[in-house]
Amino acid sequence: MTDAIERNTRTIEGSVVTDFSDRMSYGGYLELDTLLAAQHPLSVPEHHDELLFIIQHQTTELWLKLVLHELAAASRLLREDHLAPALKCIARVKHIQKTLTEQWSVLATLTPTEYVQFRGVLGNASGFQSAQYRAVEFRLGNKNAGMLRVFDADAPAHELVREALEAPSLYDEFLRLLARTGYPIPAAILDRDVTAAWQFQAQLVPVLAAIYDDPRTHWAAYETCEELVDLEDNFQLWRFRHLKTVERIIGLRSGTGGSSGVPFLERALELTFFPELYAVRTELREPGATPEPQQEG
Repeated sequence: MTDAIERNTRTIEGSVVTDFSDRMSYGGYLELDTLLAAQHPLSVPEHHDELLFIIQHQTTELWLKLVLHELAAASRLLREDHLAPALKCIARVKHIQKTLTEQWSVLATLTPTEYVQFRGVLGNASGFQSAQYRAVEFRLGNKNAGMLRVFDADAPAHELVREALEAPSLYDEFLRLLARTGYPIPAAILDRDVTAAWQFQAQLVPVLAAIYDDPRTHWAAYETCEELVDLEDNFQLWRFRHLKTVERIIGLRSGTGGSSGVPFLERALELTFFPELYAVRTELREPGATPEPQQEG
């Protein structure tokens, strides 16, 4: 029996560092004392499932911090005409999005009966008030200056959202790059007010159609367009999973932040970041097809 136990025990190699009295440790580098002490359930007596609710949202905020970090870098790289490393940043965001979407399945283990036991302690706290989420939406083009007042009582959050509002979106930077490399992007689009929400631009569709009709010639632009479509697709999946998780847990109750709840989240599914990249799919010619004659008059 003793021999079996010993065979099932891994010997610590002599070179492994075990004295951290004057060395940087794993916990020290990650500031785990601070991180793991940041969960403070408010229910009395403490409800078992409130910790899940807190950690779910805290980890989401950590991932959103990284998404903002990558989107800011991608925008800067596009502005500097460094497309390849910008696409690397976008690829990382796409993987984070998949993690965030899958994470809803953990929260979905929270039943309505369990949640209602501690929902009252949330007061008016709501994910609607996430400054980082709002900044991500703004960085992708869904801007709404009216949202700034939600963060009036939190100066750092207000500044984060304001900067995202006033900065060109990722799409703006991509279109400007296309213009610098010779694509006929209309001047009105290049000079638009970047604090306004992106609206569908019909005159942009023919430019994109030329790219999609000949991807071999326009490969870099074509690939970037598809990466942006991936971003939007992933974002919509996240929104839908969010909606269904909320519906599963609270039904048609109103949100803690005062929204209508599920109906409010349903309307978010109608928002789009890159509408022209979807519209162009309707305009593509089949191989060998003759362009339709233009009608006069």
